[in-house]
Amino acid sequence: MFQRKHYILAVILAAITLLFGVRFLWTANHEFLIYVVVIVFVSIIIAATFRKVCYPFACLVGLAIWAVMHLAGGGLRIGNDILYGLILLPISHEYSILRYDQVVHAWGFGVTTLIMYHLLANLLPPQDRRRFSVDLVVIMSGAGLGALNENIEFLLVVLLPQTGVGGYINTSLDLCSNLFGAVVAYLLLRAGLISMEV
Repeated sequence: MFQRKHYILAVILAAITLLFGVRFLWTANHEFLIYVVVIVFVSIIIAATFRKVCYPFACLVGLAIWAVMHLAGGGLRIGNDILYGLILLPISHEYSILRYDQVVHAWGFGVTTLIMYHLLANLLPPQDRRRFSVDLVVIMSGAGLGALNENIEFLLVVLLPQTGVGGYINTSLDLCSNLFGAVVAYLLLRAGLISMEV
């Protein structure tokens, strides 16, 4: 079941999550304290279902990197702004592209798309896994989870007095980033550039 590499990954993620959790508690950052709880909850679900699902290790590493990117995005400051507000490549000043936030969205829902493929592929015979309908379902599953994430962010806006979520344009850019990440990850998988070994 679990191998040494899984325990090492879990310990690293737990240590980083704990450090950021203490920081968010100290600074009364309630938005990202909620995200710490979400990361712990998702980690428990993955551990509890690992024997049945056998998640590919590359996906687990990808999820851990995503969690750390997310925590860093809300917990580290660059100048007067949090890391999430950092423009990495000034493609468009009007729409604040390309921001760290958009890279995190693309990465995270790219990894999620790979997991959706893994879950679906286990239910299909090998000859059916390369059908266009499967491609479409997998990509839309990853992007759909990205849309669910935007609903959660909206819920935080409703429940908390102040968040860094942003407005309508930010939500739309997040959705575009989610879809972009889903498509790119799936194309890399189809090209054989991503290992799905457990």
